[in-house]
Amino acid sequence: MITIEDFKIKHTNKVRFIGLDLGSKRIGVSICDERQSIATPFKTINKTNTNELIDELKIIIKDNNIGGIIVGNPVNMDGSLGRSAQSVNDVASNISKSIDLPVILWDERLSTVGAFNLSSLLDVNVSKRVKTIDQNAAAFILQGAIDFLNN
Repeated sequence: MITIEDFKIKHTNKVRFIGLDLGSKRIGVSICDERQSIATPFKTINKTNTNELIDELKIIIKDNNIGGIIVGNPVNMDGSLGRSAQSVNDVASNISKSIDLPVILWDERLSTVGAFNLSSLLDVNVSKRVKTIDQNAAAFILQGAIDFLNN
C-alpha cells in the first residue's frame, strides 16, 4: 500500500479508480470516470471471504480499466484507529498483495452518514437508501480521494 500523497505524485490521468467501503457484511464499490472527476456507485458485494472479494475485484478491474484502489479507512472521530480499522487494513493489505495496482487507505469518517444524508436530499426513499448505502458510501469515499488528487 502507498500513501495518498505518494499516489498523487505517481498517478496518471486517463485511468479509473475503484473505491471500496469495506463493511463486515457488505462491501460497497464505486468507480470514477477516466478524467477522475466524479465517483459513481457501482455495486454492493455481499462479503463471504477475502479471496472471493479479490476475485470479484479482479473482474471489475479488468472490465473497467482501473488504475488504483481507494479503500475507506474507518478512523475514529478522535483520529485513533479501532478494531474495524485494523480489519480494513488487513483486507487492504491482502488486496495489495494479490492485485498489482496501488492500494490507498482514505479516511472515511462520516462517509456512510454523508451518503445517507445526500440520498435523503435527493428524495430517495428509505428502503432504497438502505439497499444502496454501501455503494453510495464507497462513492463518497472515492469522491473525497479524487478531489484531493485533483487539487
